[in-house]
Amino acid sequence: MTRKFFGTDGIRGRTNAGVMTAATAMRVGQAAGNYFVRGGHRHRVVIGKDTRLSGYMMESALVAGFTSVGMDVIMTGPLPTPAIALLTREMRADLGVMISASHNLFPDNGIKLFGPDGFKLSDEVEAEIEALLEVEPQLAMPEGIGRARRIEDARGRYIHALKQSVSNEVRFDGLKVVVDCAHGAAYQVAPSAIWELGAEVITLGVNPNGTNINDGVGSTAIEALQAKVVEEGADIGIALDGDADRLIVVDEKGKKVDGDQIMALIATRMHEKGALTGGGVVATVMSNLGLERYFAGLGLTLERAKVGDRYVLEMMKAGGFNVGGEQSGHMIMLDHATTGDGSVAALRVLTSLVRSQKPASEILHLFDPVPQLLKNVRYEGGAPLENETVKSVIAAAEAELVGKGRLVIRPSGTEPVIRVMAEGDDAAQVEAVVDRVCDAVRAAA
Repeated sequence: MTRKFFGTDGIRGRTNAGVMTAATAMRVGQAAGNYFVRGGHRHRVVIGKDTRLSGYMMESALVAGFTSVGMDVIMTGPLPTPAIALLTREMRADLGVMISASHNLFPDNGIKLFGPDGFKLSDEVEAEIEALLEVEPQLAMPEGIGRARRIEDARGRYIHALKQSVSNEVRFDGLKVVVDCAHGAAYQVAPSAIWELGAEVITLGVNPNGTNINDGVGSTAIEALQAKVVEEGADIGIALDGDADRLIVVDEKGKKVDGDQIMALIATRMHEKGALTGGGVVATVMSNLGLERYFAGLGLTLERAKVGDRYVLEMMKAGGFNVGGEQSGHMIMLDHATTGDGSVAALRVLTSLVRSQKPASEILHLFDPVPQLLKNVRYEGGAPLENETVKSVIAAAEAELVGKGRLVIRPSGTEPVIRVMAEGDDAAQVEAVVDRVCDAVRAAA
């Protein structure tokens, strides 16, 4: 069925427009509540949010929806997405909800749902909830209406869980770390956890005002972090996004380190200890060919899922992998979290830095990426990828890159855009291939 509400990562859009309204949020609470109210126990949902101004409105609407169908609500206030997944499971809740639009700027917001196991809901369950959005909800009798309460120790619980992901003998004494929290959900917990483990912490993006989330800071805008690391002579810089489920690193020279290099480091260290399961790592079609070749040299595989951390996670669970991620910085370590957790990944990187006694620029450069180019082509309507000329051009480009690179063509899931990515050993060839495909798509659009 065509989806009206759910996309690749929950429901997301511009606040007070389209699907992202208080009215919709209340209906989502009622529909999801109706779906998960099963059995005779008292039903419970955990709701967290990031620091967007609209979070108050969306939270209140969701609370109204859930309580109206008989679910008790626990509100945590601003916390990272992985913290809500953790608390949902720890508190024996039937459902978890994170109100966030991740790395988007403040006018947008979103709703992510987690099942009682702490994992994001499957496409099938989301489809069933979407169907319930189109019918009248089953409201509770007056005596069965849910209660709502706010818990005060949620931050402490998550900080404790973060520290538990680090071996007891590891301390970060002597490390100078710049931590950029994007004025988002981790603005208190991430710096606190790193400081409690002994590091000297310099903070950026820890003064949210409701409208500055991801604005010139965080994992999608690292220039301020790069400058601060160099200015302070720090050992490393850590950048999270608005809901702290992704991580980008800056080394001591101020150079950006993306998710591919972070995955390479984490997986290599775990492989050396015999702790890596599945025989490799799960990434997406966007991860660099250099990463795949690096893992092959270690006797490991790189499995590729569709873009989106939920698809990475599905492949991890199916194949028994405990490490996966995306080039954009989503890092999933199933030994410690049920979803992407930028803070857990950051602690693993800092642990490797301490144990190796080497600079970040060395331990976070385990392979040389091959030239990679991504271009977007916007179209007005139709299906340009179904055009016979476009198909012919794509087939010729794929044949040209056989044994030397890859071509990845995918439509955006949120806008009328075709994304064309190629990579290979010859940068000029990569650029020529991408341009030819883009020209063909434009001509057919």
